Amino acid sequence: MKLRCTIMRGGTSKALVVRSDDLPSDATARDRVLLALFGSPDRRQINGLGGADPLTSKVAIVASPSVGDADIDYTFGQVSITDSRIDYAGYCGNVLAAVAQFAVNEGYVKPSPSASTARVHVHVTNVGRIITADVPLENGVAGEHGGYEIAGVPGSGAPIRIDFSRAVGSITGRLLPSGNPVDSIDVPGHGSVTISVVDAGNPMVFVAASVFGLRGTESPEQLDPRQELIATLEDIRTRVASRHGIMGPDGKPSDNIPLLALVSPPATYRPYEGKAQVNAATMDFCSIEFFCTKVHKAYGVGETVCTAAAALVPETVVGQMVAKHARGRGGVRFGHPSGVIEVETDCAWDEGASEPRIYTIALYRTARLIMDGVANIPDFVTAQG
Repeated sequence: MKLRCTIMRGGTSKALVVRSDDLPSDATARDRVLLALFGSPDRRQINGLGGADPLTSKVAIVASPSVGDADIDYTFGQVSITDSRIDYAGYCGNVLAAVAQFAVNEGYVKPSPSASTARVHVHVTNVGRIITADVPLENGVAGEHGGYEIAGVPGSGAPIRIDFSRAVGSITGRLLPSGNPVDSIDVPGHGSVTISVVDAGNPMVFVAASVFGLRGTESPEQLDPRQELIATLEDIRTRVASRHGIMGPDGKPSDNIPLLALVSPPATYRPYEGKAQVNAATMDFCSIEFFCTKVHKAYGVGETVCTAAAALVPETVVGQMVAKHARGRGGVRFGHPSGVIEVETDCAWDEGASEPRIYTIALYRTARLIMDGVANIPDFVTAQG
């Protein structure tokens, strides 16, 4: 089977972009083809195009829009490296930047010849929401050259502005699923632990890093080997998923939704892979995201949106960490393992409301087309009934 395939980087992730029309219509057969495309299951993905890391084992299935006010449909899949499984719960905002660029280059949107940017309305089918991306143009196609830098990505590129304000409550229907900025959960060995559950972009669970004796600036190399800690966090995550009905398409807790993050006050530390240290004065708080039972080496975009939204509510675990001088500022900045990320925010509080109305929650990403080509899927994969 010859399968058209595009390899793209979006933000701090890399994905294979494939067209829905090129895949089998049967979901089981489709996933079998995609697993073969990536070379899963295999921890090295040696027989496919996967990169043997959760951040590079992602698929974007694109199609003509199925809703009237969108330009392109985007279905995200997190392809398991070690199992024959693709998780379609939630989505990747980093890859969304790549999909927006793909939509421009492939004619899903047709900007005027004089336009400097193209607005792309991306229908994220995983959550049924439309996200707006403004893609810079160079000679009528998506621009890639520019001076915008992202922590965790070498070099610089053209900034793609993505507004996620329509993604608040994407799974549960509200910013604070329980109606409370904080809740509690019993954790063996730690007693009753305060958590915040927030749903914006991708839903997340937030816990103070100090609960587990951590500073909140530890590196992936320091935390990934701590399997007992990771098992505890995974137990919290899946119990919260069940409590709030945040489930995968099969009705069971997803591999990665909701996600979990450990938050801490602003700190000065050296980012992942030895880059120049970042100063506490450049951020409002720190956050470490766990993704597919590993520490995220940077920070997911959907999770960035959720973390920034949580910071807008002073009583949440995140809001309590925000540096006092930052309260009321028109944006949120936080440190993560690869550096600092900044989010544009604008919200208002109605009298007596438990959560704000969010008008803007936007950030910038870059994207790059790496390769267009045709992948070969073995005959025995497509022949299976």
